[in-house]
Amino acid sequence: METKPILFIGSSRDDLREFPAEVRKALGDELLRVQNGLMPVDFKPLKDVGKGAYEIRVHLNGAWRVIYVAKFANVIYVLHAFEKKTRKTSQNDLELARRRYKLIGE
Repeated sequence: METKPILFIGSSRDDLREFPAEVRKALGDELLRVQNGLMPVDFKPLKDVGKGAYEIRVHLNGAWRVIYVAKFANVIYVLHAFEKKTRKTSQNDLELARRRYKLIGE
């Protein structure tokens, strides 16, 4: 099986690059799993963002998230990368992911 490329939408790549090195490594490992057709170790579906949207969850000196879509045959889209500061994902983070989801189409 061929590894799917990742396309970062909006500022998601730059946002991810701002994370601490160990967090970037952990999220990179999780995205590599997705590229190879596997599910991340810790994730949840985000149906309110859009069909096929998932959140990768990493807990290393805080809570870190990447929202992605891998439902297309030839590409994985990373919609948003952020540090989660509260127990519930903020509406701003979800709304940004929804707006970026609309950019990739169904």
